[in-house]
Amino acid sequence: METLTPQNLAAAGRPQVFHVRGLTKVYGMGAAEVHALAGVDLDLYAGELAVLLGPSGSGKTTLLNNLGGLDLPTAGELRYRDFDLTLASETELTRYRRDAVGFVFQFYNLIPSLTARENVALITEIARDPMPPEEALHMVNLGARLDHFPAQLSGGEQQRVAIARAIAKRPEVLLCDEPTGALDVRTGIVVLEAIERVNRELGTLTVVITHNAVMAGMADRVIHFSDGRVQHEHRNPTRAPASSLNW
Repeated sequence: METLTPQNLAAAGRPQVFHVRGLTKVYGMGAAEVHALAGVDLDLYAGELAVLLGPSGSGKTTLLNNLGGLDLPTAGELRYRDFDLTLASETELTRYRRDAVGFVFQFYNLIPSLTARENVALITEIARDPMPPEEALHMVNLGARLDHFPAQLSGGEQQRVAIARAIAKRPEVLLCDEPTGALDVRTGIVVLEAIERVNRELGTLTVVITHNAVMAGMADRVIHFSDGRVQHEHRNPTRAPASSLNW
């Protein structure tokens, strides 16, 4: 596999979305101090699908939370475009999360009393330039389930509603933390196919956390984490479709 560098991605015409240098996150104090991030250097580019691979506790989720403005680093440089997230006020971070970032977590966090359409509409009502809820749900192949409640949907369908909710505001960045972690293999592949389609059709920078090495094949770039650092990364010359992954 070809070694990936910021230079060859930039040469391919992809604008840089995130610039991360020396990123550190420390929790606790004294003997209880934990270095969740221990000096991360990383660039992420528009339109790419990146998989963060590594064991539990390696720093993947902490990095994702920092990229998404859910948490702030202890030290280091973290820029979104020309915006320094480390210097942002809470108001600016709220606007950033609302306008630029979509989140997909392992658990779906749908409101049980609302239909799929209504769950997605919660986001479209506050977004700057949203797509209609129906369009977002069609994009994840749930056009026939618009008016079903979460209890009437399978786990995979609920996760696809969560993806539709995340993308309905047309975010530049989609951050997915173990999106298939609670699903069986067959259902997980359907969810990954939905994420692939969003990345391809909307051109959204998509970052997917997993500890399942099989998922590396679907990425443009695989970033391996260990002990709060990027250990190494590589690019797949050709992305494998999720349906072809050998689980």
